Amino acid sequence: MTDQATVKVYYDAACPICRRERRRYERLAGGAPGVAWIDVTRHAARLRERGIDPRDALRSLYVEDERGRLCNGLDAYILLMRRVPVLRPLAWVIGLPGLKPLLAWGYRHWVRRRLARQGRLD
Repeated sequence: MTDQATVKVYYDAACPICRRERRRYERLAGGAPGVAWIDVTRHAARLRERGIDPRDALRSLYVEDERGRLCNGLDAYILLMRRVPVLRPLAWVIGLPGLKPLLAWGYRHWVRRRLARQGRLD
């Protein structure tokens, strides 16, 4: 998909799990129309233009919505999930005030471990 897509997802294409999750999202979203997938490992200058430190982009999913607003972490996942009818209930659950901070902590911990195992944690 080109830059004309309505939502831009800045993801770690060097991560096998991230690539698998992208394919899963695309399948559930019917090919993910309106989504541009941008590999953070190959677009450092583009990230900096958007105010994203490339190292931070490895540690958290970033999504740019239709209006150019950036969100990251669980908020990025929630934004994407809300676009796919079958995932909307999961987005609602993840966003629950009591659950979201716990899931955010788990996500950050998992990413650090993944990057450390891959030898890419600075």
